[in-house]
Amino acid sequence: MLRVLVFAVPFVILLVLGFPGWLAGVIAAIIGLCLSYIFLRAPRDNVAKDLYEVRHRTKEPVHPDAESEDAAVDRAAAADGNPAGTEQRPGTV
Repeated sequence: MLRVLVFAVPFVILLVLGFPGWLAGVIAAIIGLCLSYIFLRAPRDNVAKDLYEVRHRTKEPVHPDAESEDAAVDRAAAADGNPAGTEQRPGTV
C-alpha cells in the first residue's frame, strides 16, 4: 500500500501542476522508485529475508498427512505391544 501511495501522491501533484498525463506518470514512477528505495528499505529487507529462509530450509517441512500416518503407525505398534519403530522378524525372539 505504501508503494502505491509513493507513486500516487507525486502523480496527482504533477497532474494538478499541469503536466501531461504520460509525463506525470513517468516522473511519478521515477520519484516513487527513488522514495521507496530510500524509505521502504525495512519491508524490502524483511521480504528478502523471508524468501531466503523459504529457499534455504535446513529440514523438510512435515506434511500434515505424514504426521497423522506416523501417529497411526505408532498407535498400532503400541497396541501390538511393540515399541514404535521396532519390528520383530519371523524366527527371531
